[in-house]
Amino acid sequence: MSASHHDDRSLPPPRLEEVSSGIYAYIQPDGSWWINNTGFLAGRRGVISIDACSTERRTRTYRRAIAEVTARPITTLINTHHHGDHTFGNYLFPEATIVAHERTRELILAEGIPEYRTFAWSPDVEWGHLEAVAPFLTYSDRVTVYSDDLRCEVRHVGFAAHTTNDSYVWIPERRLLFAGDLAFNGGTPFVLMGSVTGGIEALDQLKELGAETVVPGHGDVCGPEVFDQVRGYLEFVLVTAERGKAAGLTPLEAARETDLGEWGELLDAERIVGNLHRAYAELDGLPRGGQIDLVAAITDMITFNGGKPLSCLA
Repeated sequence: MSASHHDDRSLPPPRLEEVSSGIYAYIQPDGSWWINNTGFLAGRRGVISIDACSTERRTRTYRRAIAEVTARPITTLINTHHHGDHTFGNYLFPEATIVAHERTRELILAEGIPEYRTFAWSPDVEWGHLEAVAPFLTYSDRVTVYSDDLRCEVRHVGFAAHTTNDSYVWIPERRLLFAGDLAFNGGTPFVLMGSVTGGIEALDQLKELGAETVVPGHGDVCGPEVFDQVRGYLEFVLVTAERGKAAGLTPLEAARETDLGEWGELLDAERIVGNLHRAYAELDGLPRGGQIDLVAAITDMITFNGGKPLSCLA
């Protein structure tokens, strides 16, 4: 079945939401492939940005949105993980200290601007000029940054989940969480480069924080109910993988024979195939985040999508 649930129609423009006093979520509809959320804290001395965007145009538009709120300089850019929708725009923040987990730096340096973006997704994406710029202030566990007197805790989850290097930004005084791609709202969660079981454990970690407001990596601002929604999907992936392996099916065959049910209404449902590749590898004993054949998994997602490149409206 073709799993693309959106077409080439024009998307609503990005929007700013003040999710707490002086703290903004920058929401980019529709949250599908390569269309992520960012956010920023507008302090008296400067701005702390959480993530960049995937294309030159989108990142420049994000910077203009910040400038409409404050004329203060952008002093800090936090990357929640290495994926290009959150980091390709790093180079457009030359004045900022770029902060991330040490593994995020390693992967950006190793991968640069990966070529898989050009063969897997719609060829008419306007990437613009891109440069791979890695974080230059790194941490192994966590680091605390302050917006004036407001404490912001940047924590690595400690294991592979969405990727091997996921961090989130927790602002305890405001009960506000920037979850990065540990949480998708309205889109299919994706753990091909991380771990299915790790993704579930990461959600438990996030839930324990007691957040009242959650800015997911993709989709609308929400509450902590998003953790149960993502967990339900990942548990569905595990059950599907166990059943598929027992029947001797490949991940692609298992996906094709599975009724996605409620999960089929999520954007980019073809991610079930990539997620099954990861789940199969874990069932075979591969450690969380261990290397698998990404090209084979992405190729299977394209096959599942009717042989067409995956939809990308970025």
